[in-house]
Amino acid sequence: MRGELAAKALLRGGSGTAAPHPSHLPPIGRLLRSSPMSNYNPYTKRQTMIAPDYEVYRYRSTYMNEVELHHHDFYEVYLLLRGRVEYIVENQLYRVRPGDWMLCSPLELHQARIATDADAYERIVLWIARPYLEGLSTAHTSLTRCFDTTVPGHTNLLRLPGPRSAEMRRELDKLRSLHMQESYGSDLLAVCSLVELMVAINQSAADRSMQSALSADMASDRVVDGVLSYINEHYSEALTLDALAERFFISKYHLLRKFEAQVGTTVHRYILQKRLLNAKQLLAGGLAPSEVCTYCGFGDYANFYRAFRAEYGTTPRQYVQSLRG
Repeated sequence: MRGELAAKALLRGGSGTAAPHPSHLPPIGRLLRSSPMSNYNPYTKRQTMIAPDYEVYRYRSTYMNEVELHHHDFYEVYLLLRGRVEYIVENQLYRVRPGDWMLCSPLELHQARIATDADAYERIVLWIARPYLEGLSTAHTSLTRCFDTTVPGHTNLLRLPGPRSAEMRRELDKLRSLHMQESYGSDLLAVCSLVELMVAINQSAADRSMQSALSADMASDRVVDGVLSYINEHYSEALTLDALAERFFISKYHLLRKFEAQVGTTVHRYILQKRLLNAKQLLAGGLAPSEVCTYCGFGDYANFYRAFRAEYGTTPRQYVQSLRG
């Protein structure tokens, strides 16, 4: 697709300006683009973006390093190349095979669980800044639709026919190659490649006939699903393990075991992350930190302050100031 959409994206640069040139990026962001091309990137547990537009990495691990349940403020595209992985997104567990694509939207809690008996774990990860991808979209073509959890039939897992998946893999490899170059025009060609890839992903996500049967590789527990829904609707209230176990007619020890097996974290930790995640949204929407504390069920500001700083490395007021630039 090297037609009108890609041309518009190149001219608009995502938000009415040209895509950032490497010389305009901060020093670390420029380093990401200008590093010599290699087969793999050094693995890092960093879960925040450095570049203002997008970052793409190919990782290979011979030791199985898991990152705990977490969320991002950006879009993530994940392609498994090698290994056996169970990928948890909110209340859904996916058994991911090599060649599968995972899509995670901003603020979705997720975690990759890697089989310890696999000889290697290899994947390509693409991070795209939220305003950047939204800016590349047009009134006619949304490049973020594939991440929209409100779309009927939405799934985080794409399992596509071989030729289609291979075509998208080639585009992803091309994007990574261009992203690492400094030659004339490589930055604009990389934007074009990114647009082509995201159009293909959105087309595939929208075309249900292109997806293989996934039900056998999706698992959830009805009790845990109920608990998750209740937490998501009542996170601003006082929630305890004892109260949840009583409400769903299950022993708290059984609930703990089933919950952690499906969600990848404890009930207490999940409630805390949900509260903090919603707190960030409310702060970004202009609500005062003292009000956010009450809305999100922290009880008092001191608890909110400590939890927010421990999770994000900044205070609520500093976070608001960072949004204002």
